[in-house]
Amino acid sequence: MFQRLPVAWLQLKHQKLRLAIALSGVIFAVVIVFMQFGIRDALFDSAVRFHESLNGDCVLISPRSTSLIAMDAFTERRLGQAMAFPEVDFVTPIYLGFAQWKNPESLNYWRNILVIGFDTRYPAFISPEINDKIPDLNLSGRILFDRESREEFGPIVSDFQKNQEVITEIGSEGSNTKAHVVGLFSLGTSFGSDGNILTSHLNFLRIVNTRNKGFINVGLIKLKPGCDVKAFMAKLQSHLPSDVRVLSKADYINFDKDYWQSSTAIGFIFSLGVFLGIVVGIVVVYQILYTNVSEHLPEYATLKALGYRHRYLLKIVFQQAFLIAVLGYFPGFLITIVQYEITRQATLLPIGMTTERAVVVFVSTLAMCLISGATAVRKLQDADPADIF
Repeated sequence: MFQRLPVAWLQLKHQKLRLAIALSGVIFAVVIVFMQFGIRDALFDSAVRFHESLNGDCVLISPRSTSLIAMDAFTERRLGQAMAFPEVDFVTPIYLGFAQWKNPESLNYWRNILVIGFDTRYPAFISPEINDKIPDLNLSGRILFDRESREEFGPIVSDFQKNQEVITEIGSEGSNTKAHVVGLFSLGTSFGSDGNILTSHLNFLRIVNTRNKGFINVGLIKLKPGCDVKAFMAKLQSHLPSDVRVLSKADYINFDKDYWQSSTAIGFIFSLGVFLGIVVGIVVVYQILYTNVSEHLPEYATLKALGYRHRYLLKIVFQQAFLIAVLGYFPGFLITIVQYEITRQATLLPIGMTTERAVVVFVSTLAMCLISGATAVRKLQDADPADIF
């Protein structure tokens, strides 16, 4: 295919403005596709940060739960029933709910924050910085603040680093309590939460005073080493009533990802954005290649008269499509890296370039340009040697 590559290249660079337009179309399409994939994956990754941080093998949730931001409550007695199995190392209840956080710098500014409560007798989270601060959380009103929360919650991180304590108010239904920030941890924002705090389950019940004691959102189960997780899950599910579901940690992660992908319009919107970006690229490249073929029809007809086969002419057009794809992809790739960094700083979402995404977009770009080339080569049928004599 590349034996006579200079012919294709010479035709492309002969019209520099036209080549620049073609490359601009490809670059635009590449950046659009990269950004759609990147933001979509960042959404999924941010939505399951909490799930990945759990120190457990499986969880109990309500069948009515749909996602992390919409976890229905169920009775804590189900955890006690799970504890009766010999495979279980420990169980711990986890409470999830939103409360109003007062910005300590702008006292009239309140904002919803996700409150996570857990039984501090057991290490419910993998993070050492959380486990090291567990004794402090047993005191009334003590919390950990997510250092990756949005800045609208106030200069909590900088103030804590200076004073080793930040005091503000937090609450719900018009009832507020004092909150003492005694440490920081890292979880990160998501499309459903702009910030997070972590505390004991007793402090949680004081903050989210609408929650009835004994009803939890997630039941975390840690198994003893060497236990078969799937076998235990099947046995536990058959033993428990239908008011709870038993999920492995991996299933719980996929549970939230599936919600954002299939149960909301977000997955469709990002897929539509990818499709439209590719369509724009196909149209722009097709117009350039079609115009290029049309202007060189006499030359192509002359080549046919000299004995060159039609297959050789097809190769020239496809070589041009390949060159446009490659020359347009790499600038688009570099622009996207800059855009990812800007987006990450603006939204705090975990967006970044991955090798898998880079390969997928390159293959998509190549396919896009080759489709344009395949459509444009139909014009070569008009290259008849009889027309020039």
